[in-house]
Amino acid sequence: MKNAFNRSFKHLIPALAGFVLCFSAATRAASPAGDVVGKITVGYQGWFAATGDGAPINGWWHWSANWAQPPSPSNNAIKAWPDPREYTALYQTAYANLGNGQPAKLFSSYDQQTVNTHFLWMQQNGCDTAALQRFNPNSSEGPTRDAMATKVRTAAETYGRKFYIMYDVSGWTSMQSEIKTDWTTKMSALTASAAYAKQNGKPVVDIWGFGFNDSNHPWSAAVCLDVINWFKGQGCYVIGGVPREWRTGTGGSRAGFIGVYHAFNMLSPWMVGGIGTIADCDNEYTTYTVPDLSDCNANSVDYQPCVLPGDVSARQRVHGDFMWRQFYNMKRAGCSSIYISMYDEYNEGNQIAKTAESSSWIPAGSGLLGLDEDGTACSSDYYLRLTADGGKMLKGQIALTATRPTPPTTATKKLVPGTTVSLKAMANGKYVTAANATTALIANSTTVGTAQQYAVLDAGSGNIGLRALANSQIVCADNAGASPLIANRTAVGPWETFTEVDAGNGNIGLRAMANGNYVCADNAGASALIANRTAIGGWETFTVGVITGGSVTFYQDTNYGGAASQALAKGNYTQAQLAAKGVPDNWASSVRVPAGWTVIIYANDNFGGTSWTRTSDTPDFIALSPSANDQMSSCKIQ
Repeated sequence: MKNAFNRSFKHLIPALAGFVLCFSAATRAASPAGDVVGKITVGYQGWFAATGDGAPINGWWHWSANWAQPPSPSNNAIKAWPDPREYTALYQTAYANLGNGQPAKLFSSYDQQTVNTHFLWMQQNGCDTAALQRFNPNSSEGPTRDAMATKVRTAAETYGRKFYIMYDVSGWTSMQSEIKTDWTTKMSALTASAAYAKQNGKPVVDIWGFGFNDSNHPWSAAVCLDVINWFKGQGCYVIGGVPREWRTGTGGSRAGFIGVYHAFNMLSPWMVGGIGTIADCDNEYTTYTVPDLSDCNANSVDYQPCVLPGDVSARQRVHGDFMWRQFYNMKRAGCSSIYISMYDEYNEGNQIAKTAESSSWIPAGSGLLGLDEDGTACSSDYYLRLTADGGKMLKGQIALTATRPTPPTTATKKLVPGTTVSLKAMANGKYVTAANATTALIANSTTVGTAQQYAVLDAGSGNIGLRALANSQIVCADNAGASPLIANRTAVGPWETFTEVDAGNGNIGLRAMANGNYVCADNAGASALIANRTAIGGWETFTVGVITGGSVTFYQDTNYGGAASQALAKGNYTQAQLAAKGVPDNWASSVRVPAGWTVIIYANDNFGGTSWTRTSDTPDFIALSPSANDQMSSCKIQ
């Protein structure tokens, strides 16, 4: 969240305060559950644009330091790179290509499809409400921000989310009068939407920045009280984004503002810049969260503390443990509502929206880090899924636990020991052949015969080996990976050991233990396979075909995206049996089906209603007639 003024301020005053709201049987909030009390709220910037996207600002808004020029390593304003795969419109930057060879392009928030995609992710991951950030609307950014408010309204209505306006008053010179005019002439009209957040029957408005002890937030307590009471007089429920030390009037907070803070209906202290380690989280719990909640309860103020995923560039995330500790601490303190800071804050590296998971999806030479920066592979949607589980714990849907329940990746392994598979190279669409013990593996066949089949072996620690059926020899990255792959070994050692890596869209890459490099169908598949690449691109991507011993896997999203089910063997599965296998009712959007298998999908439980029969991989249930998307309640696998 926060603009350039705030960024510099946060570096000067790292003790700023957090956004989140609390509620339990023992320590009850001032208000009953509504659209913010008892909910997961995410801070939504919606402030990215690109030249040519049609936005009034007509520039690379927040992507680059100089918005008139495309972003590049020398004109950069972000700390993390978004996952680009679900945006229909992308804009070419001046960065080098991604590690996988694809062009480095970025989305624009001004495209409705971008906002829709973000709100779809919110819907899929338990984010109840979005707080749309609104800075001084009388600047050159005003027309674009006005348009973004409408786009957010449309997306919230489409995907069943709530939203509200969150004014960031940082650097807003004539705030006292202009914020009132902006509400009455523009933003109040949004409250007519059924998607606009209400609490205690009142439209929600948030004001971030009162009481901060710096020149960028210069207003007196009297001015702040005037604005708060004015919004209350308009019938609004008013949230305050306040300094971390609001209760004591020290550190980042001005003294003498306790009356201002208690005038808000809800307090949401800002924590970004104030914590960066798990030890910091525990100190926050003792020093701020518990006494803050007690003060709020005593003064009939709702409480909404802040949970953040951590700055990717500062390596704060610890593959989710940092964020989960905050969820755990908020729940055990008695909090029932949380403000996630932030949803799409790629500038501060504090975003939960889908993010490049590895160097394959980051511009070469950019210096940016992927979600795997600490050596643990994380899917691009990991922090969305982590937020979903944090929300479930907060709401009592899963038990309080200090142990993070969310796995960093959800991809189902394709190379399962005990199965026999084929490998099709994306480089040329041909199957990998192991002709004999003297000829290197090469992707040169349009059909699968014995020479294109491999038995998957367990190499330990989640790794695999491959035995070529053509000669019963094991595939080797010969000469410590410096020579092409060849099937000429009788036992599995380091040169014969490979790690399966998720390459997206249901495909895989293979990393050779011999040298740590990825296997490549070199020269667009015209040359032999060799482990000589440091990132996965088209030539390093393979599709696994299961010949024998396979299983069916359902996926939450189209194109084998989102969460994956457990491996399903042949049999009949009722709604309850599917749920036990990780397939919730009306959830599935795509399926992987082994060759020779048949899957019959039913719209009703106990194999009733409309049915669809699939005999091969099906990437998009929407394309079926009629659509089977989010329709399955039972199935038969034969």
